[in-house]
Formats: sequence, structure tokens, C-alpha cells
Amino acid sequence: MEEWIGQWWHRAITHLAEPQRTHVQVALKDMQRSISLLYRAGGGDAAVRVTPVAASRHGGPRHWLQKVAGSGLRSAMPELDAQTLALPAVISVFDSVELNRDLYLWLAALASVFEPTGDWIADNRAATARALQRFAGLRERHHRLTVAHLAQRPLLSSLRAKDAPWEAAVQAALRGEEHTALFVTPREVAPVWLWLNACETGEEAEPAATPTPSNGTSEEAPAPSPLDAHRRRARNVKHQPSRNSMLLAAKTDSLTSWSELVRLDRGTDDSADDNASAAANDMDTLSLARSEQTTASRVRFDLDLPSASADDLPLGPGTKTPEWDWRRNELRPDYCALQCVVARTGEPYRPPAHLQATARRVRRRLEILQAAPRWHKAQVSGDEIDIDAWVRFQSEACGGNIHSDTPPVYAHRQRTERSLATLLLADLSLSTDAYATSNARVIDVIREALYVFGSALSGTGDAFEILGFSSVRRQHVRIQHIKGFHEPWSDAIHTRIGALKPGFYTRMGAAVRDATQRLSARPERQRLLLVLTDGKPNDIDVYEGRYGLEDTRHAIQEARAAGLIPFCVTIDHEAHQYLPMLFGAQGYALVHRPQDLVKHLTQAWTTLTR
Repeated sequence: MEEWIGQWWHRAITHLAEPQRTHVQVALKDMQRSISLLYRAGGGDAAVRVTPVAASRHGGPRHWLQKVAGSGLRSAMPELDAQTLALPAVISVFDSVELNRDLYLWLAALASVFEPTGDWIADNRAATARALQRFAGLRERHHRLTVAHLAQRPLLSSLRAKDAPWEAAVQAALRGEEHTALFVTPREVAPVWLWLNACETGEEAEPAATPTPSNGTSEEAPAPSPLDAHRRRARNVKHQPSRNSMLLAAKTDSLTSWSELVRLDRGTDDSADDNASAAANDMDTLSLARSEQTTASRVRFDLDLPSASADDLPLGPGTKTPEWDWRRNELRPDYCALQCVVARTGEPYRPPAHLQATARRVRRRLEILQAAPRWHKAQVSGDEIDIDAWVRFQSEACGGNIHSDTPPVYAHRQRTERSLATLLLADLSLSTDAYATSNARVIDVIREALYVFGSALSGTGDAFEILGFSSVRRQHVRIQHIKGFHEPWSDAIHTRIGALKPGFYTRMGAAVRDATQRLSARPERQRLLLVLTDGKPNDIDVYEGRYGLEDTRHAIQEARAAGLIPFCVTIDHEAHQYLPMLFGAQGYALVHRPQDLVKHLTQAWTTLTR
């Protein structure tokens, strides 16, 4: 009963001290698209993602209700670093929905021109001037936001003597006035909602491995809570294990000092902590340390690499490929080691009857499309008027240019010999071991798609190659050979498809560069590079987050420069957050249902080869 009353009192006093103001709230998820478009339009980096920010400590006065409730110390203030634009999940700062929505747009515009130097006030003043110059249409909105926010700022007379100069400097900067130069941090004043805080990220830190269980069970991991997606500050610290964890420090006069000196090593505990998110929300900065001890997950990871007798057979001595390092802004030559492997001879792959029927149906469809005559436009004679050519001709005629008596404004249908080469690159990482449906894993769906797609392409007579890829750091990038350009579609290829197994990680940039080199050597006029994946690029070293995305984007740009047509087919429901940056808005297809992968894959190929 006492605990229930305490919880009720905490909720009641917190609600009184910090009202929700739901009638004026604007959610980040509703503004996500507008924020991303405005940020990119202003020159913001395409690899920076928009994400919710966790609460952090700030200064400023508090009224008596906040002191009673213990609130008013932390707020979700906007931050910008090299990888994320972290904004509040909900904004209800002002008394109108329009102003709160304008605040999201202003922060996106400010972030697109923000250049941090270490001086918080000076950086935001300079960025504000650049944003108003680049986005002239936001001047009136920024003026309204500034007037409304200055009305919310605390009075200088209500502050302590040491806090008043800091607040005076902030208010003068908001009004655009000159003021005595002071070094002020966001933790020393009340939240300034029109400004950003630039955070440094540990670019040299290598993220810890998070192996995925490979036991083949159909149990799905519990979905993370919404707070888990919040961007939090973190720092790397050196782990110093205690010599004897059972001995307490010799400070028997203070119980609080005991808790400061007892080390709780959660790094070697495999059990889940239900209060982890709540504890993280109460911290301004998370300190991460590598423990000298290991857990069962590290043992499982080491066992993921099979022995040479059980592994696939290597083809050739291996090759080197470069990798783009966005932090150094350079292409590091011979940085990744690739090894092409092929599955050992095993039992032949026997697809079910319904899959064979699907393969025959798709093959007949592609054969008909390949044999059908095609429209040739901008001809001097033909069956129909080419509207586009006619509009161009009339535009040039209005300009006074001289034209021939037989303008090329017609279109006619004619059968021609097609020159096409296709390379299909399939993701075989450990994430494909997850269950896509109640009775089928992602790797099973990919295996069926490769069988149907290969069977269909074999009927068109076009050259094609099928490869898989996975990786374990940059020194071990595996290219799984399934079918080469010069190999016929046969039972041996079916056996290799049936032997596909998920494993390791997704260093997509190295695989795309290898596929680009293979496809560039083909003599065909049209060369199509299809990438089949279920998630974003990642590996267990620095190849995570923006690093992996930037390298993959650079590899895709290299493929386009070589004259290839890259296209991605994915079943990742979050693909819209990163694939437009990698392949372009029209360069990928999202499959909402994994069982429709075959349909979308062949449809994409048909559209691209017209």
C-alpha cells in the first residue's frame, strides 16, 4: 500500500510540474520526411540520419513544483554530430501547433549549415545567419520563433549572480545583438530550443560485436521499446577491474561512499536487465569499457568460423579491394581481402513442385518479353508519332533553327538483338537466418528466389552471373560463387543454391566493388547489377553506421561511373531510411512480404531491361 501511494504521488506531482500539453504537441515521426528533405536541400550530408534524442541535463531556474517533483533538470535538446541529427521525439515548447512545427523545420535548416568550432553561442549565431541567407522563406518563421522563445526565457533578476551573465549572453545572441564574449555550455543555462548542440562522436571506437544466434529457431527477439531508439551520448573509458570484489573500502562512516567504490561489472553478465533503458535515461553520458573477461557470446562468435575441412572450397588466391573512409575523405587502397569460395559437392537441390511450376511460368513470361518487338523512337518514319520527339522538334523550330524536311519524330516497332548482362549479388549474412514467416527463414526465401530467377534468365539467352557475399572484418570478405557468366544452368548450379547457408556479416561495399569489376569486363552494351539484401551494411569492426553507408554509397557511385545499372531489392522494412542515400529514390524496391520476393525481383529486372 505504501509503495502504491508513493507511485501515485510521484505521477501526480510530476504531472502538475510538467504538464503534457498534448493539444499543441508535434511528433518527430510526423515531421520526419519534411525534416529530411529540408536538411538535404540545404546541403546536409545524405548519410546523417534523423533520430530521437535522449534527455540531458541543463541549467536554468526551476519553480517550486519542479523542485518538489525533482523535475526540470533534464530535457530532450536538439543535437548534431557526424552521424545523426538528434531531435526531440515530441515538441510542445510553444503554445501553438504551428510554432512547434516551425521549430522542427528551423532546426533542420540550421543543422544543414551548422559548422561547429567549439564555441556554442558563436557557432549557433553563425549558423543562424547562414540558414537565413540560404532559406530566405524562413525569415518570418524564425522571427516568430525568436519572439516567442525570448518571452519564455528567465528574467535576469531571478537568476543567481553567476548565472545571470550566461543568460544575458544567450538572450543577446538570440536578438542578434553584440555581447561580451563568454564561453557558455548548454548545461549552464535553460534550454535554448532554437539552437543546436554539436557533439563529438568516438569515430575511432570499434563497436562491440553483437552476434545473432544461429540455432535456427523460429522465436523472434522482443521488439525494442521506443526509448531504445533515442540517441544518447557515450564515451570510451578504460576498464580497471577490482582486485577483490568481496572487500569493501575502509570508509565505514559513510554508506554513500560504498556505492561509489563498488564496481558492478555488467559486461560479463548474459542475463537481460529490464531496467537498463530506465537507467540509461537517467544518465547524461554512458561510459563504455571493454572488460578483460569474456562471455558465452564471444565463444559462439569464435565458433562461427568453420574449419578448413568443413568450409567451402576457395577459388584462386584471393584479391584485394579498396574501401572508402569518410572520416579521412579518402579511398584506402587494398584495404579489404576478398576470397571467392564455392560450395562442396553435396546432395542435389530438389525444389518443391510449386516452386518448379513458378519457375516455368516466370521463364515463359521472360521468353515472351525477350522475343517481343520493341519501340524505336526518334525515327524519320514509323507507325506512330513520337510525342517527345515532336515536342523537341517544335521547340527548336520556334527558336529559329534550320531543320531537314524529314524530322525524326516517328516511332516504330522492330525486333532487335538484345545485348544484356546481369549480375545478381545476394546477401548471405547471419541475419538471413531469421524467420521471415512462421515456417520459412529469410535464407530459404532467398534460395527460392535465386532458383526461380536463374531458371527464368536461362530461358532468355542473356548472360548472367549469381554471387553471394558475407564478411568477418575487412580481412575476410567471402564471395560465394553460385553461377558464372560462362556456366550453363545445370544441376550443379542447383546444388550450390541448395547448399547456401547464412553466416557472418554484411560488408556490402567490398562485394559491390568486386561485382563491378566482374561486370565491367563484359562486352554487352547494357549491364545490370542487382543486389538482394535484408538489412543495412554492417560488420564487427568500424564498418557500422555511417562508415558502412558511406563506403557502400561510394561503391555504388563507382558502379554507375563504370556504366552499370545498380538496383537493390530488399525485405528490410526500415530500408527507406538509408537505401535512397545509397541507390537513389528510384534505385531500389522494398518487398513488404518475403514470399513476394520472386515476383518483385523479376519485375524489377523486366522494368530495368526495357
